[in-house]
Amino acid sequence: MLLNITILISSLVLINFLLLFVSCNKTKNTRKVSKQPVILRPEFTLDLDSKNLAATGS
Repeated sequence: MLLNITILISSLVLINFLLLFVSCNKTKNTRKVSKQPVILRPEFTLDLDSKNLAATGS
């Protein structure tokens, strides 16, 4: 009886791995990746005014 259960579970595991191998998604990802950065707000300018920070005690 123990041998039958072992054979049954082993065969189910083997069938499971076989189905997993066969059903793998084999589609290729054909997205083209742009190397240039995306500029969301081209009118953005940096403020060149430097503010003095308050002194912190240490």
